[in-house]
Amino acid sequence: MSTIEEKVRCILNAKDLGDITTELCDFSLKEQNATAEAQGVQPSSSSDFEPKVGQTINYIVACVMFNEHDELLMIEEAKPSCAGKWYLPAGRMEHGESITEAAARELFEETGLNAEMTTLLAVESAGGSWFRFVLTGRITGGRLKTPADADAESIQALWLRNPKEVPLRANDILNIIDIGRAYHENQKLKANQADIVRLPVWHSNVLPTRYPHKRNYLRVLAVVRKRASNSMNILISEKNAHHFPTVEMHPNRSLHSTLRKFMIEIFGAELPQHRPHGLLSMEHATSSTDEVTDGICLNLLVAFRPALEEISLIGKCIWQELSSPLDETLARILGSKHGSIPLNVIR
Repeated sequence: MSTIEEKVRCILNAKDLGDITTELCDFSLKEQNATAEAQGVQPSSSSDFEPKVGQTINYIVACVMFNEHDELLMIEEAKPSCAGKWYLPAGRMEHGESITEAAARELFEETGLNAEMTTLLAVESAGGSWFRFVLTGRITGGRLKTPADADAESIQALWLRNPKEVPLRANDILNIIDIGRAYHENQKLKANQADIVRLPVWHSNVLPTRYPHKRNYLRVLAVVRKRASNSMNILISEKNAHHFPTVEMHPNRSLHSTLRKFMIEIFGAELPQHRPHGLLSMEHATSSTDEVTDGICLNLLVAFRPALEEISLIGKCIWQELSSPLDETLARILGSKHGSIPLNVIR
């Protein structure tokens, strides 16, 4: 059995934990619904909800690609509802695809270019049943689509210095473009052997870990300092087996709402001040068999501001002290805006 520290390292290295999340889920949809009913609230989702691509869940991929001239790859839309407007290469995942496969396919269909995806840049969610996975990578071949190649996917693709110089389909991509540009600039500085010590800490290249889930889960890595020893401690659930506290994502609630209700189950109504920092990694692997495994598991780092001594627990959880190397690694991540992958909750 892996120790808790080994499991932290697995997540930091984007490896799966091998956990059977259905058995190690601390707050399932069924339990969330029971809690709502006990408070006189009618549940808004069935306890049997399962994510199924193209049916009950929408997974979107978007590609933020920059070239050596600091130009951004964009496409001119062909759909009648937004023809002539510009956007990032993006689209819906199809059944049976991995996230990286979907991103590479959409990029090729809309731009004519082949690419290898290298890292997630952000994950966005709206409610608990719409997710956009933002990736970047490197172009490996192909030919840039021109108006002569126009089809139902796009009219053309161009490398643009400034996305605002063309009419955009929507402004919702501006934030993820900024994230992609900052990542691109950091990669250039590293390639030019700039002073690494002075560079901001960025998350390593993280692609979705291939591991199947039947439902959608939020796995929480909650950390806090113990005043007496100044050591970092991580929250562990004792339900069934020691594991990181895990909640099933409610399909009709924002992730912030799901997280807050879960935290109340652990800490009580007077929640200690805490802040979700971002994702350390995520898991997804669709199944090639008849069994549907379209679920995801997001590994979210959460930092608590008060000292451990000031925090009370009412759920079946304990704090475990981390060794100095892991303490230092997580402290570096928490000390940088770009140390983890942004989880942007739109609503």
